[in-house]
Amino acid sequence: MPLFQLILVAVIQGITEFLPVSSSGHLILLPSLTGMEDQGQAIDVAVHVGTLFAVIIYFWNDVKLALLGLPRMCIGKIDTEGAKLALLLVVASVPVVAFGLILKITGLDESLRSIAVIGWAMLVFGLFLYWSDQVGGTSKADKDWSIPDALVIGVWQAIALIPGTSRSGITITGARFMGYARHDAAKIAMLMSIPTIIASGVFLAGETMVNADMALLRDGAIAAAIAFVAALLALVLMMRLLRSVSFTPYVIYRVLLGLVLLFIAYT
Repeated sequence: MPLFQLILVAVIQGITEFLPVSSSGHLILLPSLTGMEDQGQAIDVAVHVGTLFAVIIYFWNDVKLALLGLPRMCIGKIDTEGAKLALLLVVASVPVVAFGLILKITGLDESLRSIAVIGWAMLVFGLFLYWSDQVGGTSKADKDWSIPDALVIGVWQAIALIPGTSRSGITITGARFMGYARHDAAKIAMLMSIPTIIASGVFLAGETMVNADMALLRDGAIAAAIAFVAALLALVLMMRLLRSVSFTPYVIYRVLLGLVLLFIAYT
């Protein structure tokens, strides 16, 4: 793959993975709108690995807490903060994994990869994000996260399998509707991304590593490194801005892009 396209794919994935604007939608649009060759699943796996390391590093204290609690959770002892967090992340991941398998088995995942679908998802779920941000309360913090809330927000997350929805955007939407403050809703969404990215990465890697060669592995390593830097910078910026800025700028971007895509799709 040309170096310019590799950098472009990695930067787009890194910036959009955690911002509520849909990374998958942007990656699908890149070859559709530019005429570039599709980057393929191997590069998709690589950039996801890069963004995974970015969110793990940023939330390392929480990740370490969940990892330490994982063994106790596995034996059914939810008696520590870490074991509770590990259980919440597992519960929140069940809907998206189940829905993802259904889409893959039925073949519906490929039929959703269209400019029209991405345009409608950008527009509709962008407006949902705005609505939730306006009416959502601030009575809950990330420490109030419970198993029922994790399951409900997990269902919201499963909707993100529709390209253009945005995994972070839709989980933040669900959390805001449930009364979580902006910064806390974003933190929950980011933590939920870790098992989700791992699950999708393992699934895609199983399909691509068999045919990988040295050139592809090299391209993947470059893409992962660039995506890591871009994702970490985007994550730091967004989490800082959320202390003083709403989600409205992201909503405006989504609405404008959605309208442009719908114009292209239907004309």
